[in-house]
Amino acid sequence: MFVAPQVQAESITNALASAYRSNSQLNAQRASTRAVDEGVARAKSGYRPQITGDADFGAISSSSNRGGSNDFNPYGYGITIVQPLFDGFQTLNNVAAAKAQVGASREQLRNTEQTVLQNAASAYVDVLVSQELLSIRRQNRLFLAEQVRSSNARLEVGEGTRTDVAQSQAREAGARALISSAEADLAAARATYFQVIGRQPSNLRFPKGPTRLYPRNLTAALEQGIGQHPAVRQAQYGVDAALFNVKVQQGTFLPTVSLRGNAQSRFNSGGDGSRSQQSSATVNLSVPIYQGGAASANVREAKELLAQSRIQVNQARDQVRAAILSAWAAIEAARSNVSANNTAVRAARLALSGAIEERNVGQLTQLDVLNAQSTLLDSQIQLLTARRTQVVAGYALVASVGNLNSAKLRLAVRHYEPKEHYEAVKDKWYGLRTPSNR
Repeated sequence: MFVAPQVQAESITNALASAYRSNSQLNAQRASTRAVDEGVARAKSGYRPQITGDADFGAISSSSNRGGSNDFNPYGYGITIVQPLFDGFQTLNNVAAAKAQVGASREQLRNTEQTVLQNAASAYVDVLVSQELLSIRRQNRLFLAEQVRSSNARLEVGEGTRTDVAQSQAREAGARALISSAEADLAAARATYFQVIGRQPSNLRFPKGPTRLYPRNLTAALEQGIGQHPAVRQAQYGVDAALFNVKVQQGTFLPTVSLRGNAQSRFNSGGDGSRSQQSSATVNLSVPIYQGGAASANVREAKELLAQSRIQVNQARDQVRAAILSAWAAIEAARSNVSANNTAVRAARLALSGAIEERNVGQLTQLDVLNAQSTLLDSQIQLLTARRTQVVAGYALVASVGNLNSAKLRLAVRHYEPKEHYEAVKDKWYGLRTPSNR
């Protein structure tokens, strides 16, 4: 006897791991974070010498009134080295600002990871809900088709009316139309699942939600979210970067000091095959006196941007607070709704069974049976919606306090560490290839 192989169910944890590895939005943000790391190496270049080489080749032709002429080709080459000694602390503050921007980009990456994992959880549940809703719609259509058959049979024996038949047919036709809509919704949900998670859904099972990561109470949730949410921390790093940028702009009013070394070799400068060499070393001091007002405008602009970044911290905290309160309320409501709708479904099934029996003995009409079936259908859909809300709001709550990440969820993946790339490039003096050899 042939036994079909058992298809292993894909848990929501496996789906989230797939999204963590392959989601294009998350991978793009990782690349963006790596690009921001290069800002530190670029800022540190202000400490290092600038070396340039130059060469020239010329053609000179001269003649005299005596009819003589002299044609020759002078040429030469040289090297210049400029080593900054003091630049008004601009490089120091540029490096500090670049490091703050690295911190902000890592928090943005954390936030993107949360968004992707939350979207993946929603996509997982939406496929399940769409599948269940389609099944409910089909069961409803089969029931109504049976009511059409039953109404016709009772009409033939004189126990029913044409009105009963018409009412049953109308409900059955409406059920068929709703099946088409449910099929379209399932196709859309599967497409979203593939987009977010990176593969087609197969043999899913309804999850319980990340209850292990729930804060113990609303107060603890607010404290965690406001203190550690990546959006808040990103805004705080933005304040640091803006503050250092103010100092950079103020540094343009200070003098700069640099050491300049130069070596030149010249050949055939007078057409006589001569050769000369020259080298020099100078210390240059430059004192800004007036820059036309541009430097002052830059300082004022940087101060306004600093004020803006401080306001954005408060804005991020307000958004996190609102998200926590919304998710907490949604979970509480969903728990009550699941319990109430479970009771409603059981009661509606009993009511439908009773309505059918009473119709068969002439105490209720066919319309009463159809209405009882509609009530059961509504209760089933409301229960399904409440179960979805309970799971999705759970992931939203964990994200709103900043804990929706691969480590906290214990996903079976190699956790991405942005620090590895940063350590590889922060002190690079030269090299065109990235640490990944691109």
